[in-house]
Amino acid sequence: MNIYVGNLPYHVKEDELRKIFENYGEVNSINVIKDRFSGKSKGFAFVEMADEVEAKTAIEAIDGTHLNGREIKINVARPRNDKRRY
Repeated sequence: MNIYVGNLPYHVKEDELRKIFENYGEVNSINVIKDRFSGKSKGFAFVEMADEVEAKTAIEAIDGTHLNGREIKINVARPRNDKRRY
């Protein structure tokens, strides 16, 4: 299951997120979204977990918690809209 993680501190790294989510189950991948020109984080990420039940448990447990002073928002990721802005 793919999970959206928003309102992240801009300096958060993938390994920090992995440590948080691995408390709830197997993490397949983590992708911190970065600006393609500056390379800086956009403040959100996607975490893919192997098991749907574990992913839902992680969402319930982590949503609204604080990470380095920011209240993070977590929910099931929606499919990407193919209408891209240029």
